[in-house]
Amino acid sequence: MDDTDALDAYSRSVSTVAAEVTPHVASVRLSRGSGSAVVFADDGHLVTNAHVVGGGTHGTATYSDGTEARFTVVGADPLSDLAVLRASEAPSAARMGDADKLVVGQLVVAIGSPLGLAGSVTAGVVSALGRSLPVRTRSAGRVIENVIQTDAALNPGNSGGALADSAGRVVGVNTAVAGFGLGLAVPINETTRRIIDTLLVEGRVRRAYLGVVGVPAPLPDEVAEHTGQRAGLRIVEVVRGGPAERAGLRPGDLVLTVGRSRITDAQDIQRQLFAEVIGTRLAITVLRNGAMVDVFATPSELVS
Repeated sequence: MDDTDALDAYSRSVSTVAAEVTPHVASVRLSRGSGSAVVFADDGHLVTNAHVVGGGTHGTATYSDGTEARFTVVGADPLSDLAVLRASEAPSAARMGDADKLVVGQLVVAIGSPLGLAGSVTAGVVSALGRSLPVRTRSAGRVIENVIQTDAALNPGNSGGALADSAGRVVGVNTAVAGFGLGLAVPINETTRRIIDTLLVEGRVRRAYLGVVGVPAPLPDEVAEHTGQRAGLRIVEVVRGGPAERAGLRPGDLVLTVGRSRITDAQDIQRQLFAEVIGTRLAITVLRNGAMVDVFATPSELVS
């Protein structure tokens, strides 16, 4: 294959994805801002970034064919930077993928409607996975885990638009420009689908709070052989007065399980800290001084 053939194949892949996804991407305008959004359900629901809607409650969506529709904000979750809109009219839903199946180097296409410019398309590769994006509301901070980093250029207003794989499946919601030549996207995966579903039903996401900060760490060989688990989460900070401190967790503890589910990174804990565990006793197993220790923490509600 010569360079021309390779370029043609690459161009065909990008143009095919753009043609499939663009009709499902809207430019959205609110009284205090604008951005992009992606139709994810056939009943007129769109997903975008929470920072795009800000504190707005309604606005106008414009689709690639020029159709305009009014929308209301169903709910927004600043701590995942996701929001759900309900439009009076919308095309069919885009095909949604699973960002957990992405690999570094994989082709991705960013599609948005910045400043009403329908079908703005850039392409690149997944340059890194597992990145963290700190977010903060007035009184609460959190880290969006497993953010997708790509070198596909993101134009102003692309926030809330689609990041699609080469099969035309939406695997992320473009959320920020990380720096020169870098862009970030909130992944579409099991955790974010749960957030979106909760916003649809309740309009907000209630989260439980433990009060620990940790980093992934390998288990000692003998523990890994005994448990079949290769890594855990090393606690580097315990928030004073929080549920974790009251339960007796300490910096240096290596968390193995929470609620009897294995923990290898912060997202494994965060995906369990939703409304149903607020005020309940949550079993946590840690490795401390070479011994496995069980503690019981009672998560409180995270107040934003």
